[in-house]
Amino acid sequence: MATAQTVDRVPSPAPPAIGFFERYLTVWVALCIVTGIALGQWFPSVFKGIAALEIAKVNVPVGVLIWVMIIPMLLKIDFAALGQVKAHWRGIGVTLFINWAVKPFSMALLGWIFIRHVFAPMLPPTQLDSYIAGLILLAAAPCTAMVFVWSQLCKGDPYFTLSQVALNDAIMVVAFAPIVALLLGLSSITVPWDTLLTSVGLYIVVPVIIAQLWRSHLLKKGTAHFQAVASRLGPWSISALLLTLVLLFAFQGEAIIRQPVVIALLAVPILVQVLVNSGLAYWLNRKMGVAHCVAGPSALIGASNFFELAVATAISLFGFQSGAALATVVGVLIEVPVMLLVVAVVNRSQGWYERGISSVRAET
Repeated sequence: MATAQTVDRVPSPAPPAIGFFERYLTVWVALCIVTGIALGQWFPSVFKGIAALEIAKVNVPVGVLIWVMIIPMLLKIDFAALGQVKAHWRGIGVTLFINWAVKPFSMALLGWIFIRHVFAPMLPPTQLDSYIAGLILLAAAPCTAMVFVWSQLCKGDPYFTLSQVALNDAIMVVAFAPIVALLLGLSSITVPWDTLLTSVGLYIVVPVIIAQLWRSHLLKKGTAHFQAVASRLGPWSISALLLTLVLLFAFQGEAIIRQPVVIALLAVPILVQVLVNSGLAYWLNRKMGVAHCVAGPSALIGASNFFELAVATAISLFGFQSGAALATVVGVLIEVPVMLLVVAVVNRSQGWYERGISSVRAET
């Protein structure tokens, strides 16, 4: 009875289909690149003035935009769903292993291989460390919002997705800073601890608190009211992300004009990581006999990133004009097409997957 009550009061975590803004996110990011570069060339003094609006090394306009983009996403998270974790312990165990024991470390390795060695002759030497830092930031933050969309598209169990994301968010509050600091240190990159902890407080802890208080208030007026408000906030969130990218590219314009191939090169380790990690999570779930409706979102959660947090932290730690900020934006640029590719593979391989788990269950 307690379980049924929990399920009844948890709002549906995903819309029936990917939204208009999200579907064409790659197009909007490409337009932001062009718009930002053009505005940066035409009005350089305006953007220098925006960059100077800082308090304690935090850019105020960007801080506001980050809150507008992150809080609506965190609003969807019901930490009460953590009580359902035990029902999906194998799928959740696989995803936690990929998110926290594999993904950040594999990205650091891929950054070392591609950025420091394979692509180094084609990249600005002064930005190599910064590019790697951006890739690490991207990999250290598990996805929070878009995962609900990917899960819906592969017919994933919505309550597994909700409980997994809630658990990841709870872990991220305490694990994000230590993992980032460890990997930056291993990559011989100086760790600005004060700025890193400030970023965690501003972009994880405070938004989580605000979102949960707001969520509680909205749910007092009913689930329908909550879902209506959450739906209206979606375009605001994406719009804030796009405006942040315009600002970032206004400062990155000169570097991109000089070396446009940089974006394509930075996309390679991100693409490799997504495909390898999603494949590994999917395979591990199959080996453990986990149902396909759990394995699909498990693979997707294990592969995607909370790129909004990565962008915000990169800007705070290294600045608008850093390679780190640019690297995190590349993650935004390829997120939708790559994740839709993973969704397609998960859906088309369902027969193969279920034959495998049938044999596993027969053996046990």
